Amino acid sequence: MSAIQHLISPQTSDIGFSVQRLLPTAKIPAVGPFVFFDHMGPARFVSEGTEGDVRPHPHIGLATVTYLYSGAMMHRDSLGHVQRIEPGAINLMAAGRGIVHSERVPADIRADQVAVQGIQIWLALPAEREEMEPAFYHYPAEALPTLTAEGVSLRLLIGSAFDLESPVIAYSPTFQADAELAAGAILELPPDYPERGVYLAEGQLAVDGGPLAAGQLAVLAPGQTVRLKARTPVRLMLLGGAPLDGKRLIYWNFVARSRERIEQAKADWAEGRFVPVPGEIEFIPAPWR
Repeated sequence: MSAIQHLISPQTSDIGFSVQRLLPTAKIPAVGPFVFFDHMGPARFVSEGTEGDVRPHPHIGLATVTYLYSGAMMHRDSLGHVQRIEPGAINLMAAGRGIVHSERVPADIRADQVAVQGIQIWLALPAEREEMEPAFYHYPAEALPTLTAEGVSLRLLIGSAFDLESPVIAYSPTFQADAELAAGAILELPPDYPERGVYLAEGQLAVDGGPLAAGQLAVLAPGQTVRLKARTPVRLMLLGGAPLDGKRLIYWNFVARSRERIEQAKADWAEGRFVPVPGEIEFIPAPWR
């Protein structure tokens, strides 16, 4: 049986700059709790103005994770957190019943013309956590466990895998790892989770002998160890977990189990009932008005 159950090619989207979107798709709405997956950049921005800034916008029912390969971003949220995100660090924001945040390009990154590139994901919160109090966590790169083997360098971002345990809070059984392989190096992905995916950020990779092109996400068959072999130097994002505890609806920046909850969030944003981000005077208008 082929190790690859589904092969997902990216769709270009725009969040103020171009991104490649892998999840969700009509056939694959989620891989484990991962309901959204964007590869943003690399993008450089003009030194003056707000190009690339994502103005304040709301979320419910999910946890966002930002992980940068290069550049930096400045996070601000309605809980009052102000946090610069740099490569290798993890920002996890649990929206729960509702949170607002902005993501802006720092002035030094603009001035020095540093490329901003990274992965942004959403994890659907389990049903019992959907209406939790919102929360924000930041973990510097040095806090995350790493694995070094012949030709393999891996950082575990979330969950448990490869005999490592991440300190990043996880609301359901899951894992996410950033891996770099030298040409010819091999990494075996064990069948620890029923749903798993391999995203190839750059390079040429063989998945149990079959090719995976840069920019594609391979959703793997369950129950088997999968052999990943780098044909050139590669960078991978590995992810997976237990299946979601029920169907999720996604509308704009909202994730919920019911249409009624989505409609309530829409009304709350349109009528200004979300707590604002301190110090921010801009916001993204409701797209349905």
